Amino acid sequence: MTSQLENIRVQKYIVLIALVLFAIKIVGWVLTGSIAILTDGLESVVNVISGFIGLFSLWLAAKPRDRNHPYGHGKVEFISAGIEGTLITVAGLFIIYEAVNSFFDPPELKQLEIGIWIVSVSAIVNYGFGSWALKTGRKNKSLALQASGRHLQTDTYTTIGIVIGLLLIQFTGFVWLDGAVAIVFALLIIRMGYKILRRSVAGIMDESDQQLLEEMVSYLQENRQTNWVDLHNLRIVKYGSVLHIDAHLTLPWYFTVKQGHDETDKLAELIHDRFGDRIELNIHSDYCHNFSCPLCTIENCDVRKAPFKEQIEWTVDNVVSKEKHRL
Repeated sequence: MTSQLENIRVQKYIVLIALVLFAIKIVGWVLTGSIAILTDGLESVVNVISGFIGLFSLWLAAKPRDRNHPYGHGKVEFISAGIEGTLITVAGLFIIYEAVNSFFDPPELKQLEIGIWIVSVSAIVNYGFGSWALKTGRKNKSLALQASGRHLQTDTYTTIGIVIGLLLIQFTGFVWLDGAVAIVFALLIIRMGYKILRRSVAGIMDESDQQLLEEMVSYLQENRQTNWVDLHNLRIVKYGSVLHIDAHLTLPWYFTVKQGHDETDKLAELIHDRFGDRIELNIHSDYCHNFSCPLCTIENCDVRKAPFKEQIEWTVDNVVSKEKHRL
């Protein structure tokens, strides 16, 4: 099974479980009258909507590239995550609104034991599916699936807070705790929504993933080949689960076209071994100049113009530069 099909399969289960849990929470609200359970149920509406949005985006992202989309459809995942982040934030604000209203018009609570059991079970189910979605999303580098997983886990934290609040109300009789607990965990929802929205905007704007850049540059430096005189102008752009990588590789000027092609193939194979098949590479071959000689580690070079002095270590700062390295 390809990673795209696996993502879609997981997302289908997320949509199904979101529908079931929404119905269960509404039943819990009807039985208890708790505004906290109602707001948790309303937050589940966002789970349902975002679940369908995520499923559509994963289906679209899995479509092969075509003439109108030469880089594929993967960027739709960023749009999906952005919509989901916005919905999560709006849900948090609405929960705060309902909770504040409950301070002025306290609800009549009843059958809290049933409500506690209902939301507890939903929390366990949510966390389990959220962890599964997050793990699968990280493995397949799917932002949409990771967003769904984090959303489900955030819903779990909200539900835990509601369980604690209901237990406190049951033992203390302080009805105002119902709204207070809802506000606290609504703030957690808003924070998570902002983080998801921030990541989606970064993806749409092709913002550099500093952690990914550092991992790749460090890996290439550790496995650097003698004939790779220099590496510069490295770029990494995400299109859903696919990474598009551009780089300029400096090779000895006297290499034949075949020798140069063999060296770029080595670099491509090295990257694929570490980062998998979700990579598309565009490696441009540059030829070395006289100023490259002091940096070049090739021994017994018949055309060397200057003795070797030192090899510049590849770092994110100098590898992303457009300029060729020189002492």
